[in-house]
Amino acid sequence: MIDFENITYNYSHQSGVYDIDLEIQDNEFCFLVGPTGSGKTTLLKLLYFDLFPHKGKVNILNYSSKNVKKSSIHKIRKKIGVVFQDYKLLKQRTVYENIALPLHINGVGRKKIKQLVREALDLTELSHYSKKFPDELSGGEQQRVCIARAIVKNPDIILADEPTGNLDPTTGHKILKIFEQINKEGTCVVMATHNYKLISDKTYRVIELNEGRIVSG
Repeated sequence: MIDFENITYNYSHQSGVYDIDLEIQDNEFCFLVGPTGSGKTTLLKLLYFDLFPHKGKVNILNYSSKNVKKSSIHKIRKKIGVVFQDYKLLKQRTVYENIALPLHINGVGRKKIKQLVREALDLTELSHYSKKFPDELSGGEQQRVCIARAIVKNPDIILADEPTGNLDPTTGHKILKIFEQINKEGTCVVMATHNYKLISDKTYRVIELNEGRIVSG
């Protein structure tokens, strides 16, 4: 499903990712770990073609960064849900409207949107918050809205960039349990984190980065 072939992406001579070879299988749950600046976010951006490698190629969902057309990137992103650390919620829209937005963009019918949003709200335990606005929610609740928005289109892959970075330990564990449930239902989950305590008792694959290179995993 995901294959990095000798990937290098440089922001500068001292910043980027280098010579990355990595395969991630269908339905796998894996963590990208490493200190701030180690390259975790860069790898995630390469996965949804927000960045393109300067060397090597990324293969994802039968598309290659070498020859993917701009018109195909939208199709790829329909199959990838992204969860951001800073939420990126629209403050002037309700929880329901934020979650429904990707479906509207993809041209899904109103009846189907209602069904899918309700399912996403149920999974993230947000059903009673659908009419609230982001500023009325706690950080953990906003992050759950972000997760619901990512899963509402039933993606093949979820990419989560430090989704528990701004949360207390108890809330962080609740968020992780949601991702585990999503994975059990068949979705590949790639989660970047620098919170080693959060994942210390987990048996999922851990891919460790340091200074832009994979050092284990």
